[in-house]
Amino acid sequence: MLTTEQKARGSLTIRTLLELFVTYALILITIWTSGRTQRVLFYTTGGWILLNSLFPRQLRELGGLKPSGLQRSWWIIATALAAGGLAVAIAADLGTLQLPSRLPARIPGYVVWSFMQQYILQDYFLQRVRRLTAHTYLAVVTTGVLFSLAHLPNPLLTIAALFWGITSCALFVRYRDIYSLGMTHAVLGLCVAFTVPDAMHHGMRVGSGYKTYHARPASHLTQPQ
Repeated sequence: MLTTEQKARGSLTIRTLLELFVTYALILITIWTSGRTQRVLFYTTGGWILLNSLFPRQLRELGGLKPSGLQRSWWIIATALAAGGLAVAIAADLGTLQLPSRLPARIPGYVVWSFMQQYILQDYFLQRVRRLTAHTYLAVVTTGVLFSLAHLPNPLLTIAALFWGITSCALFVRYRDIYSLGMTHAVLGLCVAFTVPDAMHHGMRVGSGYKTYHARPASHLTQPQ
């Protein structure tokens, strides 16, 4: 006969699986729709994630939101800036450094979205996946794979998201800091937008947006030597 503790653990497992399934399904449906339907689903998904984050247990598990975490993880941002600078230098030499037509006005929004993605990835998905397994590395890889699959059918972003998803989850487990990961996400994403031709990533779009993307001329900042 099951003890009260075993019943509570089983109930938590079922609830966790349900939360993960519903949230991921909402994200995928949002990605693969467009127009007004996508906007409604976007806010619906955000509201669902916020609602599930306000329960007492979830609030206790939240991590990485204290600015003091930057004292140990600042080097992550510094590394991203150095890598971004190197990529810009290489792109300038190759003549692929560009100013995408849609990008400048969207930079602030992209930075905010980068932080939101890291919150969802680490404080929502990783924390829940860790409840389901005693192996941290398995939780890290599983969460990274889910993050990667959400970037289909964009081949460049899917591969990049797999690497960054696993790496950022591993860094979060060690440093428990969302701010450094959010800023690094923004730096690396903007670096791709500025240095990789739009034809390769379709304006950093995923899902239905990737398939319906129509390129606009970008302003090349340099010419190959």
